[in-house]
Amino acid sequence: MRVASIRPPELLPGLPLFSGVRRLWLHVLLLLVTLFTTTLVGAGMQYNFSHNLPFFDADHWTRVYLTGLASPSAFLSGFPFSITLLTILMAHEMGHYLACMYYGVDATLPFFLPSPMPVTGTFGAFIRIRSAITSKKVLFDIGVAGPLAGFIFLVPALGVGLAFSKVLPGIQNQGSLHLGAPALQLLAQSLVFPGVAAGDIYLHPVARAAWVGMFATALNLLPIGQLDGGHIVYALTGRYSRWATWTFLGILAVLGKFWNGWWLWAVMLFFFARKHPPLYDETEPGSGRIRLGLTALLLFILCFTIVPIAD
Repeated sequence: MRVASIRPPELLPGLPLFSGVRRLWLHVLLLLVTLFTTTLVGAGMQYNFSHNLPFFDADHWTRVYLTGLASPSAFLSGFPFSITLLTILMAHEMGHYLACMYYGVDATLPFFLPSPMPVTGTFGAFIRIRSAITSKKVLFDIGVAGPLAGFIFLVPALGVGLAFSKVLPGIQNQGSLHLGAPALQLLAQSLVFPGVAAGDIYLHPVARAAWVGMFATALNLLPIGQLDGGHIVYALTGRYSRWATWTFLGILAVLGKFWNGWWLWAVMLFFFARKHPPLYDETEPGSGRIRLGLTALLLFILCFTIVPIAD
């Protein structure tokens, strides 16, 4: 979620329902292209899963795309991954969008970002907020709505994905890329596969989609600047939230020793999302939202992993 430049609240007109529906063709086009790229990635995953091949092998990375192009049935086999992933991402962004609509905040529909990345097929999605958010309560509700909505969908996706997963000794140690397991995944695996080592569980593509959803949730809940977590912390602590921003930028810099991707995120967030727009209404959110903020913290802990991707 990205916050636009602030205008004084007295200049904001009343917003009609669905005022964010502009350039609908662009939203639909990006969604369709992202559906195509994620389905190709899903088809490659499904092929590897069905043939007990590693999740990803750099020597055969072209299979990720060529498998889905081989035939209509091969392409369709990628739908379980793509539909699951796009549903989770859509739920997250629509949580923000509907909260904006409830409070009369002008926002766009979700923009989906296709990607050639062989692990996801997408860079995610975002909405753009085009009017001021003037109150801590409104900022908090809009910020927390996305992660909560996405989490509601990724939990059953993880359960279904694990139900279709299988035990294949040593499979997680094979291939060129290995995905780290957040606490939520480890907990769910212990329930579905009691006594089985995590490295022996071959995740079904639907579970892989849930993993991407967990990774996206953890990223968004980082308490930094204009991320969802930054909005939540700013709404609860005001100007003191800058200490959380600087602290977690430092933590990401340290974690970069374990996964280089954290250095990239630290640099991007430092330059583009570190500062938070001011608010005009400093009314405190209240105890109920504090408890909801602690719930968001729990979701962050459950979804975060120090080394998301290892080679």
